[in-house]
Amino acid sequence: MSGFGKVYLIGAGPGDPGLLTLRGKEIIEKADVVVYDRLVSPAILGFCNPKAKMVDVGKMPTHHKVKQSEINKLLVQFAGEFPGGVIARLKGGDPFVFGRGGEEALELVAAGVEFEVVPGITSAISVPAYAGIPVSHRGIATSFHIITGHEKLDERTLASSLQTRDERDVNLSLDFETLAKCPGTLIFLMGIANMDFIAKRLMECGKDPKTPLAFIEKGTTPYQRTVTATLETAGETIIRENVTAPAITIMGGVVELGKSLAWKKNLPLSGKRLVVTRAAKQASGISARLTALGAEVIETPMIETRDVIPAKAGISFADFSSLANFDILAFTSTNGVESFFKQLLASGNDIRILAGKKIASVGKITEKKLLEYGIRCDYVPEDHTGEGLGKLLAALNPIPQSTEGATSYPIPRILLLQGNLADDTLLKLLPQATRWVVYETLPVSELPEWKREAVASADAVVFASTSAVENFVKLMPQSTAGATPCLKATNGSDPIPQTSFCIGRMTEAAACKHGFNTVTSDETTMDSLVKKIVDYYSQKS
Repeated sequence: MSGFGKVYLIGAGPGDPGLLTLRGKEIIEKADVVVYDRLVSPAILGFCNPKAKMVDVGKMPTHHKVKQSEINKLLVQFAGEFPGGVIARLKGGDPFVFGRGGEEALELVAAGVEFEVVPGITSAISVPAYAGIPVSHRGIATSFHIITGHEKLDERTLASSLQTRDERDVNLSLDFETLAKCPGTLIFLMGIANMDFIAKRLMECGKDPKTPLAFIEKGTTPYQRTVTATLETAGETIIRENVTAPAITIMGGVVELGKSLAWKKNLPLSGKRLVVTRAAKQASGISARLTALGAEVIETPMIETRDVIPAKAGISFADFSSLANFDILAFTSTNGVESFFKQLLASGNDIRILAGKKIASVGKITEKKLLEYGIRCDYVPEDHTGEGLGKLLAALNPIPQSTEGATSYPIPRILLLQGNLADDTLLKLLPQATRWVVYETLPVSELPEWKREAVASADAVVFASTSAVENFVKLMPQSTAGATPCLKATNGSDPIPQTSFCIGRMTEAAACKHGFNTVTSDETTMDSLVKKIVDYYSQKS
């Protein structure tokens, strides 16, 4: 099988990114190509190798974006284009549970392409579990049966069928008589469009019309919804409650247990998709908290940071000895803290070189980051901005020093540790200060199409810096002018969320300038921002 890459048929699970297997995550993190379906969560796509070729072959219930036969050929094609590479075929649920993974595997075998199957958690079991419905339960159901609710007939059958065009897609090949007599739990996948017909056929074959039934939409995701009915009311319930795919249907006595066992409660941010624009290495903290509160988080970093080689900043590693010339070290961001200490340790020094120095932080987040390095702050302004820090340091009393028996009171010597995009606010307030640029902020140059689509359907975007706002707008500019512009993506059709949650007044001002409806945290902390987001949606519900 030399000359080909290896194809992995990976089950992405039912939707919750936490249900992706460790093996699946390991593979997509290094894959050269990812061929994915529409039911794969954007949060899972966020795990993929950022350099991977992303291929959307997603299929809608009534429209196949890419035919299955073409998908089969694509996998062979990519295996040939990436010899020795990793090709990930990412499918919702499990590849071999009505996922047509077997067809893809057979095509690979015929072409001589090596493959591996990575099982996924099937929605047939996990989605009812998230709704508090066990598929089997002692005394109620000792078996469960997974059935496809949608099965295309072959052309010969279609030609001879007397059914109308709308009826031709239903499961005419199912053994309804056997299913009607089955005492176990019946689980139908992909059957919402045909469920009225299926229910009628089951009743015609003798199944009790009062059989409990549940439709579970978008199971395991923040948008999960359970709608209950009985077999005889299935069709009217789907219409009345507007039940839509993706959804599964579960029938049987176990459905009644959902009334008592439903454990997945509606959290404060359930059903909300939020775009987090922080730099990748910083986003995980707030993302985890928002996810725990029920939100679907799309991490979409707008900036990247990298350490500045000291020589480029006008200093060299040997110049860390010049720290002796300063009384106060002022940090204005967590990135500055990380870059400074990384370079300090690389120079052969450690925190002992800071003995006797006073440490200043622009706010609580940066103060917390310094504490991770064993450094407690001496100065933190109540106003967590550059202006607040500058005013605080400018108002400090001179530091007494003894020299040959005499005491002098020189102005504190301040070193500002900042990024390349820092404005001159601090230098204007502290004209005697010295600035070291210890990291660079670089804008993200582009976004993959799948992420653009995810952003377009989001409820709001979270900004933690003015640079994130500016680059977000640059990548997705406004398409119309006016006092309250309609934000559009660069393709001119996908809308951008107009609600933004901001940390700090400067970030708020930048977002307002570009037409966002802003909600700003009371303090420049992640705790305050998360609370503000929860409060905002609580008031709107």
